[in-house]
Amino acid sequence: MMIKKIALATLLTSSMNSAIATEAFQVEDIQVKGLQRVAIGAALTHIPFNIGDTLNDYRISQSIKSLYKSGHFNDIAVYKDGNSIIFRVQERETISEVTFDGNKDLKDEQLTESLDDSNIRVGETLDKTVLTGIELGLEDFYHSVGKYNADVKSEITHLPRNRVKIDFTFKEGDAAAIEQINIVGNELFTDEELLKNIELTFDSPWWDFMAQDRYQKQTLQGDMETIESFYLDRGYLQYKVDSTQVSMTPDKKGVYITLNITEGEKYTVSDVEFIGELVGFENTIKAISPLRADKLYNGALVTYNEEMISKFFGRFGYAYPKVTTIPEINEEDKTVKLVVSIDAGKRVYVNRINFKGNDVTADRVLRREMRQMEGSWLSNNNVESSKAWLQRLPYMESVEFETTKLPGEDDLVDVDFTVKEQPSGSFTAGIGYGDTTKLSLNAGIQQNNFLGTGNRLGLSLNTVSYQSSASLSYTDPYFTVDGVSLGGSVFYTEFDAGRANLEQYNSKKFGIGANLGFPINEYVRLNFGLNYKNETITRLQSYEQLETFYDLYADPNDPGAKLQFETYDFSAAIVRNTLNRGTFPSDGSNQSLSFKITTPNSDLQFFKVNLDTKWYFPISRDQRWTFLTRFQAGYGNGYGTINGNDQIFPFQENFRAGGADTLRGFETNIVGPRAIIRNSRTIPSPSGEVSCCFSVDNDSIYLSSRSIGGNALVLAGVELIVPTPFLDEGFSNSVRSSFFVDAGNVWDTEFKVDDYRDLSPVEFGQIRDFSDPNTYRASAGMSVQWLSPMGPMIFSFAKTLKSEFDDDTKFFTFNIGQTF
Repeated sequence: MMIKKIALATLLTSSMNSAIATEAFQVEDIQVKGLQRVAIGAALTHIPFNIGDTLNDYRISQSIKSLYKSGHFNDIAVYKDGNSIIFRVQERETISEVTFDGNKDLKDEQLTESLDDSNIRVGETLDKTVLTGIELGLEDFYHSVGKYNADVKSEITHLPRNRVKIDFTFKEGDAAAIEQINIVGNELFTDEELLKNIELTFDSPWWDFMAQDRYQKQTLQGDMETIESFYLDRGYLQYKVDSTQVSMTPDKKGVYITLNITEGEKYTVSDVEFIGELVGFENTIKAISPLRADKLYNGALVTYNEEMISKFFGRFGYAYPKVTTIPEINEEDKTVKLVVSIDAGKRVYVNRINFKGNDVTADRVLRREMRQMEGSWLSNNNVESSKAWLQRLPYMESVEFETTKLPGEDDLVDVDFTVKEQPSGSFTAGIGYGDTTKLSLNAGIQQNNFLGTGNRLGLSLNTVSYQSSASLSYTDPYFTVDGVSLGGSVFYTEFDAGRANLEQYNSKKFGIGANLGFPINEYVRLNFGLNYKNETITRLQSYEQLETFYDLYADPNDPGAKLQFETYDFSAAIVRNTLNRGTFPSDGSNQSLSFKITTPNSDLQFFKVNLDTKWYFPISRDQRWTFLTRFQAGYGNGYGTINGNDQIFPFQENFRAGGADTLRGFETNIVGPRAIIRNSRTIPSPSGEVSCCFSVDNDSIYLSSRSIGGNALVLAGVELIVPTPFLDEGFSNSVRSSFFVDAGNVWDTEFKVDDYRDLSPVEFGQIRDFSDPNTYRASAGMSVQWLSPMGPMIFSFAKTLKSEFDDDTKFFTFNIGQTF
């Protein structure tokens, strides 16, 4: 608006008296007055003449235009004092602050980004002419989402030192409700058949909170494409929308939508022809194409065929193929010949693979997961596979990639991966005191990406009243470049099971182990391990399930002596993993079958088999809604003989269940067989001595308050993973919510519980019943998992559906350090 002054600014004054210059003169000095923020040097760069130049009206006019064009000034006046030129300027004000009030549909971050594109940002000069355009643009946005009563105003507050504050005030209002959607011209399909396929609705029941009954221009455009696809997929090749009308009610609170369409006729495919540069894949393309003659035209199939051919060529380095289907319509017999034009283009090679976002993880750790190699042709399969392998790393939250063409090269690209890291483990250190645990000290680190190397380190030191332990483990998943892994571990533990609410025994053990893993293919690995363990057991409580074990290994001449065992065990496992992420997966599956057996020279001879499987089925396109099924089964038993008797499964190797990682809703070590403690009934004599006793058939029994585990386990569960309410979508990879049903149990298949059914149970502690432990437990509830900086945390709210004991249940559980 100040540009109008340019015409007046060519008036020159001599000794501050106005007069029109009529003669050219040689300038002896140039001055710029009124500068505050702009440096004199910066201003002079926009004046297109120097001292000593000859000036006239035209050159002065050009200098004024140049100064205005710099964007620094609101007003410019020019004066002549002798042979000196004086520019008197008024600088544009500087934006000191930008605020928003009343905006709900648009976040502050979105508005700030939009204003940045118009150079409305803190520290920049203010061009007031831009604000009006911004207001209109924002109102247009609100109109596109049906808010026709929306109003956006900007207010400028002048501040000292030539600064301004801009306040944007929003009155968004409500989106206009859709009063009716009319389709005109449809004879083959009813309005109901067409409208049930689109998002926009009208006249929805009050209880349908998910109904999209508010007008949005973008949604309408998508719905029109949906209706078009509906016709094209059924052979109506010449379907078209003739016109669209959106009419507002006088109060702008409602809209009427009318679509005028032409349905056309059905068309059958008469022939399919492939033309162009197929680079030797003609027969393959014809074989894999789903398009066939004498079939009804299908628009979705045509689109799928184009995408499939493009991906096929992308596998072999033709990264930018052009695939176009040209319909040749025969109006007489209502047929169409489909001509698929293919231009494979040049084969593209990878110049460089780059990574960014890996602030902790070393570049080489990511590079070893690459299936796409530098220098080879660009394969979309290999790049996608590389992305999948990166996402399976437990310390990666998200992975994205893009290909960038090299300037001046039409056959070279860089592949740029952008990763977002997440906590790769946990660090704990603390001191505490409890009635049961007494003084407790703990310190530990569990890292899946130790010092950014991708190696796994586990170190822990713990001491509580019932346990003291120390352990160290380390695994290199890429001991060789081929993906062979190597790891080892050492540990020492002293454990008082009685104080831990388990069966009564003390254990002291130490051991060392090594493991080796071999990749079979992209998804399957074989793992092998060899371990040595030395264990000493003392103070065994006598209960019925333990009698056989005790009789086998105890010294008959010294029944109270400690039991000491040395075992060497060999383990083997096969693991198949197709999960899309290492943490919080939403698609794919994981299965593992493991087998462990002690060597014949071990003091304890037993084997253990375990099967664990999980399947994720995404039920929404963005995979935020996913259905999970899981199953786990385990079995163990002894083999061989000792002193002429069969070896049995050691009680300390028993399977156990209960807690957040097995059966939610049940306390830890609560599910499964309970210890049976048998006592004889006696009648004391008057003198206090036993005079006689009942027969063994009259013995009484007690049950322990917790499970002692068993040699067989079955667990199963189904889970519906849902978006976490009130949480931004950006946290979906670190917080997960789900509804679940868990079921399973632990059994002792070798112990004959039926021999004790006729004995009399006696209430003892928390024991209220003696039931058949060979049944199942089940629970249902909700779980929230959080990958916190301190390590994984699980919150579970659960209710038992099937339980044999009232004290089994635990409605709320909280666990730290569980694996997902």
